[in-house]
Parts: sequence; C-alpha cells; structure tokens
Amino acid sequence: MDKIVALCKRRGIIFPASEIYGGIANTYDYGHYGVLLKNNIAGAWWKAMIQERDDIVALDSAIIQHPRTWEASGHLAGFTDPLVDCRACKRRFRADHLEEVRNGTAEHPDLRCGRAPSKLPGEHADCDLTEAREFNLMFETSIGPVKDAGSTVYLRPETAQGIFLAFKTTLGFARKKPPFGIAQIGKSFRNEITPGNFIFRTLEFEQMEMEFFVPPSEAEHWHQHWMEQRMAWYVSLGIDPEKLRLRPHGEDELSHYSSATSDIEYLYPIGWSELEGIANRGDFDLTQHAKYSGQKLEYVDTASGDRYVPHVIEPAAGLGRTVLTLLCDAYDEDEIGGEQRTVLRLKPAMAPIKVAVLPLVNKEGQPERAREIYEELRELMPAEYDTGGSIGKRYRRQDEIGTPWGVTVDHQTMDDGTVTLRDRDTLEQERIPASELGDELQRRLAAPWTSPKLVRR
Repeated sequence: MDKIVALCKRRGIIFPASEIYGGIANTYDYGHYGVLLKNNIAGAWWKAMIQERDDIVALDSAIIQHPRTWEASGHLAGFTDPLVDCRACKRRFRADHLEEVRNGTAEHPDLRCGRAPSKLPGEHADCDLTEAREFNLMFETSIGPVKDAGSTVYLRPETAQGIFLAFKTTLGFARKKPPFGIAQIGKSFRNEITPGNFIFRTLEFEQMEMEFFVPPSEAEHWHQHWMEQRMAWYVSLGIDPEKLRLRPHGEDELSHYSSATSDIEYLYPIGWSELEGIANRGDFDLTQHAKYSGQKLEYVDTASGDRYVPHVIEPAAGLGRTVLTLLCDAYDEDEIGGEQRTVLRLKPAMAPIKVAVLPLVNKEGQPERAREIYEELRELMPAEYDTGGSIGKRYRRQDEIGTPWGVTVDHQTMDDGTVTLRDRDTLEQERIPASELGDELQRRLAAPWTSPKLVRR
C-alpha cells in the first residue's frame, strides 16, 4: 500500500487535502489523472445501470435532507459505533472490531496498538483503553442565519435515503413499475472513528448506489440476480477474479432491516475487505418513511387493483474504494534494460490517458508534427502530448499513470509519415502510418484485454 500511496502522490493521482496547512486526517484530493480514472469508473457504472438496461432510472438527490429523514431511517438514534480510546497512544478503535479480531470472526489489519504495532490494543502494557461508548457517525450542521433547535440538519451518511424519499415522485413520472430501480452517484459523509488505509475509509466519499424495487415474492430472486451482476461488473473492469469473493453476512452481522446481505470483497494489501454490499432491505425503508411522513409509499397495479409496499434490493458501492481496487490490482513492477519499471496495468478502457504522443527530439519539426497528431487523436480519445525529458523518462511517466500506448514521432516520421506505436504491457513497437493511428487505436481500445499479470500467473 505504501508504494501505491507514493505513486499516487508522485504522479498527482491522489494526494492529501489541505496539505499546505498540514492536511486534515483522511481527506484527499484527486488530481488530474485521479479525476479521469474516477470518471471512467463512474461512466462504466452508469453504462451498466442505465445504458444497458431499461428498468433503472437516474437520480441526483440533495445532500441535505429534511431532518425527519434520519429519524425515520434510524440513523439519528442508531447510527453509532462503539468507541474505545487509548489514553497512551491517543488512537481510537472500534470496540466491536476489537472483539471480532479477538474472537477470530473477522480480520481488521489496521487494528493495532500505537505503541506496539504487532499487538492488539489492550494487549500491551502501555496501552490503556477507556470503556466503550457510543459515537454517532453523522456530521451535524445548521441552516439559516441563526442556529437554534429548528435549524439542525445533517450531511447525509448515505445516498440511499434520498432515493427512498424520491420513490413516489419517480413512480409518477418514470412510467416504470416493479421491478425497477433508481440509481445515483453522490457524496456521503461519515465521522468515522477509525478512518485510514489511504482512501479505503475517508470522512467524505462518493457512493454508487441503486435501489431496486421489487414485488415482495421476487425479492430473493432479484437479490441473487444483483449479486451475480455486480461480481461480473468488477471483472469487466479488468480486476483479477481470484482477488474477488462474495461473502454472505452472518446472522450477527445483518443490519436490523436486512433479511440477507452479501459483501463483494477484494484482497487488498491490507487483507480481504469490503468493496460493495448487496442487501435485501425488505420494505423497511418505504414503510418507515410512510409512517413518519404520513404519505403512502406503495405501488398500485391499476390492472389488478393489487397494492403493496415494494421490497428493496440495494447494490451499494464506493467510488473511491473502486479506484483504490483498480490501483491495487493494476500496480506492477518489472525490469527493462536493468532498470526497475513501475507500471499501472489498467484495462485500456479504464486508463486516464489512452495514448501519449512524444517527439523523439525537440527540433527538426518533430514537435510540430507530434502536436498535429496529438490534436487529431484527442478528438477520438483522451490523449496527452509530452516533450519534457528524455524519451525513456517520458515513457516511464506514462507507464506510471497507466497509459496503454505511446506514439513516437522521429526522424523517419519526417521522411515517410510513419510513427512508432509502443504497447505498455508487451513493450512491442511497430511502425504504422500516422494516418492509420486513429483507426488502429480505436480497434485496440475495443479489443478484449487480459492483464499480463494474469497471463504470467
């Protein structure tokens, strides 16, 4: 993980926020390449949810919802974690995680004593733990010019509730009937006790959530359907399927509203951890909001007259956590000419930049011709023009941000119009007419791809 963090900082993919002031714990900025990578993931998610299906509609709900929302959902009273502090090292830990590790029922690799990293909190003489106390995870703020009892609101801890509040309105205009879904990507905020492990757990994060409303009798079927769909989606991003697993929650793990939940987990450098949860939420959410709002939140079949409160299947993923997964899965090191190379073997469709155009030397008309080729290619795909440093250093820079192809304009280009096309993964180079570059790169971008890491294994 340290190597990935260093690479992200070095190449401006992801780096600490507010760094000139010393930073603020577990908040991060996404630089240029990080933004492009994140947008590629979000685009792939929207494509899978909206473009490739006709039973899901999109939503972008408000971050600040009516305060009663969180009473109905149970977040105001029950969205808490048991917290223990170490008086010696000043670190905080979740008491339930500590108990799970001690009982051998779960792994939490970041749960270590600050004075003795090889031991659990409380197992070292200098580790002085407090009694557990409940800690609410919601960020509280106020609206209006004067703070009073009626002005308290909360930054949403999940995007799901905004979907439930919009269910009745969406049902009215979307011309859909169960089974159908409402999907959104948006920021959520949680005052985490133990944030850490780079962007794995942060105070603010983007969620990719979809609530799929189904007839009660079909809930089990659709829960299975979405578990299969979501596993296949991660593999389609180029992630190693052997580092993915589907883990059902035990009875003691289930949320009070859930009849069944399974996590898609990935084998991060910190161990197996949650990437996405797929929950059968039953009718809890719509029933609660109907109770607290006084509005009927049900579906009425105009043909049969049947009415029911739909059950909900929820695939909920973290966008930042998916970024981290791709970075961990793509990170690789090899050796070229006796020198170590760091490379992100991202699936080309996910790579922030698809092609870099590089003049061999900055003279003899090569920069001008390279610039022309770059401007032609950027109309087709994300491209970059780079003239800084030796050609070897420029290739290394592109390898580190995951650019799958490099185009070199050299002396021969000026004579016969051909360029060198370099492949990031195979390192093969071939001469190709510059006029054919666009078609060739689009063909490669659309072609099936397998990570060389999997081929080697």
